[in-house]
Amino acid sequence: MGAEGFFERVDAGRFLATEYTRGPWDPGSQHAGPPAALLGRAVEERAGAREDMRIARITYEILRPVPIGPLEITTSVLRAGRGTEVVEAALAPQGAAPVMLARALRIRVAEESVPGVAPGPQLPPPGEVGAAPFFPVPWETGYHSAMEARFTEGAFLELGPGICWMRMKVPLLAGEEVKPLDRVLIAADSGNGISSVMDFGRFVFVNGDLTVHLHRHPVGEWACVEARTSVDPAGIGLADARLHDEKGPIGRSAQSLFVAPR
Repeated sequence: MGAEGFFERVDAGRFLATEYTRGPWDPGSQHAGPPAALLGRAVEERAGAREDMRIARITYEILRPVPIGPLEITTSVLRAGRGTEVVEAALAPQGAAPVMLARALRIRVAEESVPGVAPGPQLPPPGEVGAAPFFPVPWETGYHSAMEARFTEGAFLELGPGICWMRMKVPLLAGEEVKPLDRVLIAADSGNGISSVMDFGRFVFVNGDLTVHLHRHPVGEWACVEARTSVDPAGIGLADARLHDEKGPIGRSAQSLFVAPR
């Protein structure tokens, strides 16, 4: 792949989604990972954003499929305090209602102000395992071709819990530096697919939300999703994941699932 990205920046609040954002179900709709990362970037880089704060939790409401095409992002501060703030961001096709919302809790940081208490590396590093194929997708280019995946447990084509290292092959924004937050937010929405417990051919199990908690932002090129899915016979599921980088755990993610026969 060349130097293209998941999105092209038009101006401060407008973007053009590329075919690398395409998800596995509809050729005109995005995988939720790229727009989640784009909204996270918008929260952190909005005009007037405090540089001494960092996202500790971000929750996404996926209102409807995100189309591939021109998009707009607006942001607003819902609460501003000395140590914390809450910021909301909305993603919408140009001239249309929002298709995805994000609400982020940002917490003030001060390096080395308190003792660090966190476990070290707990998983085999990505260099010890080979690349893994995504489940079959009927088009050549999309999220599945713009991300590299390496499983230390499970596989996209196996049912049950999975542990998958993921790395971006293209930047979030064409011609711009990849940020640490990009790497984890673009991967976190894959927990459901990594730990699928039902046959994709017989059931749909899609998430209408995503919540990511981070006690530390990732370092390095790889983010790891250690996921497990549970489903109730009534048709509600939960994909719960621990998030890692090569230094150790960095947080958690969770997705609420709608599950039904096809």
